[in-house]
Amino acid sequence: MKNRLIHHSAAAAQRGGHVTKQRGAKQAIMLRARRAGAVACGAVLVGISNVVAAPTVSAPPAKEILSMARMQQAGQDVDLQGQLRQADKIVPFRLTQSGGVTRYSFTNPDEALQLRLGAADSKLEEISREGVDKISGPEFEQNVRGTPVTYEDLALKFLYWPNAKVVGEDSTNTRRVWKLDLQPPTRQSQYSRVLVWTEQQSGALMRMEGYDWNGRLAKRFEVVSVQKIEGRYFLKQMRIEAIQAETGKVQSRTYLEIKK
Repeated sequence: MKNRLIHHSAAAAQRGGHVTKQRGAKQAIMLRARRAGAVACGAVLVGISNVVAAPTVSAPPAKEILSMARMQQAGQDVDLQGQLRQADKIVPFRLTQSGGVTRYSFTNPDEALQLRLGAADSKLEEISREGVDKISGPEFEQNVRGTPVTYEDLALKFLYWPNAKVVGEDSTNTRRVWKLDLQPPTRQSQYSRVLVWTEQQSGALMRMEGYDWNGRLAKRFEVVSVQKIEGRYFLKQMRIEAIQAETGKVQSRTYLEIKK
């Protein structure tokens, strides 16, 4: 009886220690998310930490990693200029963020896309002279200004998919990242799955791959370079590649660039 009590006591202490470590890891994750500078651009979070993260022993749950990525969107107020560049075509835009609302403003014709990230879902609206329209349903498959970026990409809907799991740890651009496999709850998405690489230190999205419903790679987003603006690190250039399903070769390349 005494031996059993000792065994149970030791096991309980071990479980308690494990819970304490998990709580500590979760608190550290949320603290890093608040400290990291962030702003949304195109379909990717661009707040990047200025340090290279050391390898982490164990990954936090996928739900916490995605929550951290969403927190990046509402991190601070910003006002930046950028452009989408595809061969000779250049689409300039203004990027502003305030109070958790991110707005992409275009000209010729005048148009603004407004993104709100909530606790359970995101909301994307189109603002024009005719008024405000919520983008939904089949509209998500439409391209933004003739680029490979769709409204669904811009709305970051995949960050809310419940069927998410951490599949590994990796390194990209000298930064340690978590690799996540996300699958949509219904067939309403253009993607059957999205692979996401998030920076461990800040939660920023460094790379994304979207696969069609035949399991073939359809689109790839990847951060190419970052820059320091007023003491904070932001995206400088991101490459967006549309993939030819039948051959697996790159069909087009578009660059999303942020200017100082």
